[in-house]
Amino acid sequence: MTSSTTAGVEHGEPRMLINGSLSEAASGARYDNINPATEEVIGTTADASAADMDRAIAAARTAFDTTDWSTNHSFRQHCLEQLHTALNEEKEQLRAELVAEAGTPVSVTYLAQLEWPLADAFAHPAQLISEFPWERDLPVTELFGGTNNRRVHKEAVGVVAAITPWNFPFEVAANKIAPALATGNTVVLKPAPDTPWSATRIGRLVAEKTDIPDGVLNVVTTSDNSVAQQLLTDPRVDLVSFTGSTGVGRLVAELGAPTLKRTFLELGGKSAIVVLDDADFEPAVQMSMVAAMHAGQGCALPSRLLVPRNRYDEAVELATAVFGSIAYGDPTNPGTFSGPQANKKQHERVLGYIEKGKQEGARVTVGGQRPPELERGYFVQPTVFADVDNSMAIAQEEIFGPVLAVIGFDDDDDAIRIANDSAYGLSGYLFGTSPERLDKVTRGIRTGSLNVNGAMFYGPDAPFGGYKQSGYGRQGGIEGFEQYLQTKSVGFR
Repeated sequence: MTSSTTAGVEHGEPRMLINGSLSEAASGARYDNINPATEEVIGTTADASAADMDRAIAAARTAFDTTDWSTNHSFRQHCLEQLHTALNEEKEQLRAELVAEAGTPVSVTYLAQLEWPLADAFAHPAQLISEFPWERDLPVTELFGGTNNRRVHKEAVGVVAAITPWNFPFEVAANKIAPALATGNTVVLKPAPDTPWSATRIGRLVAEKTDIPDGVLNVVTTSDNSVAQQLLTDPRVDLVSFTGSTGVGRLVAELGAPTLKRTFLELGGKSAIVVLDDADFEPAVQMSMVAAMHAGQGCALPSRLLVPRNRYDEAVELATAVFGSIAYGDPTNPGTFSGPQANKKQHERVLGYIEKGKQEGARVTVGGQRPPELERGYFVQPTVFADVDNSMAIAQEEIFGPVLAVIGFDDDDDAIRIANDSAYGLSGYLFGTSPERLDKVTRGIRTGSLNVNGAMFYGPDAPFGGYKQSGYGRQGGIEGFEQYLQTKSVGFR
């Protein structure tokens, strides 16, 4: 690592934030934080038990029930602005931690991994506090022999459990806790055990640099899934906001059902790049390289390239050349585009899918193995599969690695059919020149977001989420703000 990308890594915050205090686990237990690029221990983090989680939930419940956090709009805005400022003051330390614990290429931290959410994730919800219509009047009615004035109030849900993944840990955490706090909720943040330090840094800054009351935000780190599951079953928790795999998302919904928790689930994807036959073909196919960004560990990254059948061989050749030129390896190198998988389990999973693709009859045109020149680290070569049928596992299942499947289609309707022939519906990319055809395909593809001709939907004001088994609820925008609110209708005279 260079000094510019390791500043502060050795000082990663090991403590949790519970009821306003930076805390070790009650047992004193810690677990190792592993750098996936080197497989070395870079530090330790508090390993919470059931008692620690119970204490955090109790703190969040008490803060919601006994303080004016949920009703004091101007104070919430002030506190979020403080946190936004404090995070920006430690931006470079955050960058170093993300490279070290998530294995993200440092180049990706200048995009959605850090810079984008750091700029807007807290600032935008803070601004919405003063712009949002917290109350609205309905027309007067005449019922029960009198005049009825009527008003709709928007109020905080209560205690929010925010459970975040390891692939974009700061981005997801920021875009969960900021709107949850802005709308007056209290929060228990449970980061992925692989990437705790960006979350514990938020906790430390809340304690040291903001006026956020004790218990309003709690950060609990644990390596024990049963401890995390308390958030799903405890009746004191009102809403669970989860980002992760579809399989775990089903468990979240199942365990939260007995207490009828509201759930926001942002789950997996199997997004497609659709290149129509009138597209500027070469740059459109070259866009498929984003499938390997951050080693393919992004739920909205594309993993299927859909191209006209009569240009299939050309597309395979172009994609193969692009993936063969992708710089992978050391994430601290500014030229690296594809770093390691986040952990050993994910590394084995991706390599297993590559073998499964070969067994199903698909053909590897580039990559397809662990880089022989990299003896340590959870690396996988950027890989392209040709001769792929959309029914194959590598075309249907979320691999979450730098693996692209090239699939041919006959016409626009066939492209829509193949794009939709998936359990998922999170995002996608589309290229073409005819406005009419682009509009038809955009409306035909069943996904929560779509990027057309290189444009990007991303922003704090854009709702992001999925159709089908990619989940429900939205991050960002008015929709993402409102999902943390309850609606109360009042009649009065």
